[in-house]
Amino acid sequence: MGGDRAPRAPIAGALRALAELGDDDIVQLVGRPEVIEDTIRDLLATELAGGEFSRERVVIIPASEAIDMAEKPSAVLRGKPDSSMRVGLQLQTSGESDAFVSAGNTGAQMALSTLVLRLHEGLKRPAIAAVFPSARRPIVVLDAGANVDCAPAELVQFARLGSVYAEDLLGRERPAVALLSIGEEAEKGNLAVKEAHQSLLSSGLNFVGNCEGRDLPRGEAAGHELDVVVCDGFTGNVLLKFFEGIAPFLIQLVSERAGRDPREMASQLKELDYAEYGGAPLLGVRGVSIISHGRSDARAMKNAILVAKRAVGSDMNAHIGRRLAAGESAA
Repeated sequence: MGGDRAPRAPIAGALRALAELGDDDIVQLVGRPEVIEDTIRDLLATELAGGEFSRERVVIIPASEAIDMAEKPSAVLRGKPDSSMRVGLQLQTSGESDAFVSAGNTGAQMALSTLVLRLHEGLKRPAIAAVFPSARRPIVVLDAGANVDCAPAELVQFARLGSVYAEDLLGRERPAVALLSIGEEAEKGNLAVKEAHQSLLSSGLNFVGNCEGRDLPRGEAAGHELDVVVCDGFTGNVLLKFFEGIAPFLIQLVSERAGRDPREMASQLKELDYAEYGGAPLLGVRGVSIISHGRSDARAMKNAILVAKRAVGSDMNAHIGRRLAAGESAA
């Protein structure tokens, strides 16, 4: 029920995902049953007409309330006990579901995920892990917006979270971790970054030092390929929003100069489209909570569900718990 294109885009994405999920997988649609049923009927009569669809693999979970995109997380925590977001997350705690995906209110999803699923022991805050394309290979950037201000110890924890994500979902062996700063030198950056740099040197992670914003498109810094880039949520979200804006701008500009159809150019450069990556996991909670862009279309929602499936299949949540425990012991 959440997102700028709800309920049509989330439901269409879920039905499309079924074609790529395993035969034993099901999708639970949480919200007002009558709205969901009407949308399914309309989709099957229009854009999904003739497609393979097993109704038995779609389960509708009733929830009478929906969270508005502009509602404050504090108000959501106090009220709306039967919101589709809260009900959907609670399915994991009751053992009825393995993952949750939403394109709704990001602040509310972070707050409710932390409340319902809880954090791993020793973790101070969760972090949003966004995947950025680069000239070499995709890079995990975190935090992408969950925490505006971060202490040095939190940045180190984010590095551990990002390393597990890179290993389990991107298949990287001993991921190279860099700290986003205003220069490659260890003494560059604010106090939190400089202290985190020193802690990361003895963290046991494959820390390759500082990187700068210009290093992300190249996918390397100081001769090292990048797998994980760590920053506070304010910086990460600004970086994410800038990238979302610059990618379509460049495609349009190059298309006009080359006299080509922008849609053709966009299809050839689909790795620049946020919809290709679907959603960003909220790392650190004891479960799987995938945060999708509010503007997500059906393709983005389908890909977000596939990200959730990979997170569950790789047992990433348990891996994060082990990595954090090992990190605290080493510290």
